[in-house]
Amino acid sequence: MPPLIIFCLAATWLVWGSTYLAIKYALVSFPPFFQMGTRFLFAGVLLLAWMRWRGAAWPDRTQWRHALIVGTLMLGGGMGGTAVAEVTVGSGLVVAFIAVSPLMIAGLNLLWGIKPGRLEAAGIGLGLAGVLMLTQGAGFQASPAGLAAIAIACATWSIGSVLSQRSLPLAPGAMGFASEMVCGGVVLLVLSAIAGERPSWPPQPLAAAAWLYLVVFGSLIAFNAYMVLLARASAGLASSYTFVNPVIAMLLGVAVAGEVVTGFEWLAAGVVLCGVVLMLRGAARPRA
Repeated sequence: MPPLIIFCLAATWLVWGSTYLAIKYALVSFPPFFQMGTRFLFAGVLLLAWMRWRGAAWPDRTQWRHALIVGTLMLGGGMGGTAVAEVTVGSGLVVAFIAVSPLMIAGLNLLWGIKPGRLEAAGIGLGLAGVLMLTQGAGFQASPAGLAAIAIACATWSIGSVLSQRSLPLAPGAMGFASEMVCGGVVLLVLSAIAGERPSWPPQPLAAAAWLYLVVFGSLIAFNAYMVLLARASAGLASSYTFVNPVIAMLLGVAVAGEVVTGFEWLAAGVVLCGVVLMLRGAARPRA
């Protein structure tokens, strides 16, 4: 593979896999919605300014409206809900649950008449069975609120992903993602104000470093690397992060943060990942 593709894979696998632990550390000083709102707004403004400096066209009114809807769903609901879940649930278990998102997206595509093949359908069924197992583990059983938050996060992320592909196109290239981050960041800050969140100031050094890591590596580098993969690699290779991230996140959570993951929860995560692999293999096969 070309060096650029290898670099982009490393970014989506390793960086995205580590961001969930960074979210956990940033929560010490930055509440969930405030943390995500400032992260995406800051990164979005930087990327927007960079793209304008390079001569990219400004999004039109329709594209801004689409960015607001998609940003509200994917970032407001998806990433906001993820941060809320991590308040009471380990980062490794949260990302293991998030692995079900490709399965949800495949199910939502049925509304557009896109039916999964047999292998894809088998993968969806196996993945959902793994998620049901995961919800019965000690981590989610101890926090029904965390389970509800991550379920809402996965649903809104998946809906936003499908709408951005099917009926709500964003501005071309990185400008579209920048507008989505700006809109999503504003929505998250509104949610933060409604929830009455108050960050602790000055923030603890580790929390500040984690927030900066999320902005630079999680938002600016990894998301743009994913866009390059979508443009230059197969869909299966671009989506491979969905079954690599949970393994990395769970290992980091246990090794670095001392999170506890039971054997049953490891098994459940493995079932989810097997389902995702089956679905991606099925999607990669040509159809008559």
